[in-house]
Amino acid sequence: MRLISQDTMSQYSTNFVLLPIPEYPVLDCVPNKIIKLVVLGGSSVGKTALVVRFLTKRFIGDYEANTGALYSRKFTIDGEQISLQVQDTPFVSLEDDTDSICCQEQINRSIYWADGFVFVYSITDYESYRVIRPLHQHIRKIHPNANIPLLLMANKGDLLRARQVSSKEGLQLASELGGTYYEVSARENCEGVHEAFQQLCQEVSRMIGSCNGEKRRGLHLVRPKSPNMQDLKRRLKQALTSKGKSATTL
Repeated sequence: MRLISQDTMSQYSTNFVLLPIPEYPVLDCVPNKIIKLVVLGGSSVGKTALVVRFLTKRFIGDYEANTGALYSRKFTIDGEQISLQVQDTPFVSLEDDTDSICCQEQINRSIYWADGFVFVYSITDYESYRVIRPLHQHIRKIHPNANIPLLLMANKGDLLRARQVSSKEGLQLASELGGTYYEVSARENCEGVHEAFQQLCQEVSRMIGSCNGEKRRGLHLVRPKSPNMQDLKRRLKQALTSKGKSATTL
């Protein structure tokens, strides 16, 4: 268990401030384009950790049960003003002894709502890899004719000794699904996580721009009263407080 000193804890006090990502400077003006991403995958693969890494550059190892938070951020990409919405989701699981998936209605609504899709599995969990293909088939049933910008993220790349899914298998699956593949570590590789999300944002932005003002598909999801950065702060404070108590006990 990693011990956190009092000096380190003081750096992450209630005065914690989320710093803007340099490549995506925060905007004061109203953006003219909205990008909607949904993050999907199996249990304990690190979906929320990846979202937090991308939005805040910070890593939190422990989380509450994922109920599907919607995060929002304003930035510029390719010189254009963008409002990014990232929908985190509860886990998707395989039904017993089948290749069919079981997912909540909330996930179906998120799939219908989204412009781009982030599929996450853990390289240490082959079952989480098996979830991806039927999950993609499920999305195709909801969007049978749509162009689906897709990012496949193999998380926990720092746990190579526990690997159950090879990089070759990840690349083959991404090629099959028509998406981009990144093997990353939410814990250790902030740059890789950021690059992966950025590439997907650029692809979605180009797709939206090519629609020529046509009405966009999707359901309206109820957004938090705030951009939900307060939730990120609360989770970070909770995780660090919990680790601090554990260090004191030891």
